[in-house]
Amino acid sequence: MSTIASPATHLPAAASVTLATRHASAAHPSLAILRLAMGFIFLWAFLDKTFGLGFSTPVERAWINGGTPSQGFLGSEAVTGPLQPFFAGIASPATDVLFMLGMLGIGLAVMLGIGLRVSAVAGTVIMVLMYLAEWPFTAGAGSTNPAVDYHIIYALALIVIAATSAGNTWGFGATWSRLPFVRTQRWLF
Repeated sequence: MSTIASPATHLPAAASVTLATRHASAAHPSLAILRLAMGFIFLWAFLDKTFGLGFSTPVERAWINGGTPSQGFLGSEAVTGPLQPFFAGIASPATDVLFMLGMLGIGLAVMLGIGLRVSAVAGTVIMVLMYLAEWPFTAGAGSTNPAVDYHIIYALALIVIAATSAGNTWGFGATWSRLPFVRTQRWLF
């Protein structure tokens, strides 16, 4: 029985370590790019919904023009399934403010590389709630995959960013983690 060996098994020990180090060092910029892209997704949602930049929010429905970012979504036909009454029931000016503060806070924190644990938890909660609001479990619901869609991918990406300390590369994560109040409150990392 033949097995396929990885390229590193045929290399001398020093070369194998060098190869592993090269792969590890390539991961840091890759995770930083993922972090910046994820942060910009949340920051862009805030900007578009606030100012009506015309991408997903027309100017007349902008938050600064009296639009209702979360109420508009929660009251739309996009919210389906058995949880629809719950989501319709929480639609309020308070959810507008909380949603927009969440988009801004998560976007800025992730882009800056600070508070990634809190951002990952908050972002994951928002993404899972949006995933459930659109109820992808019925055929024809608009989703091409009922188990994993972009909401789930975004949530997983936030978790990976936080778990790998991706804010330390091209961000302020290392500086943030040395601040006295952050050192005593590890959940702020």
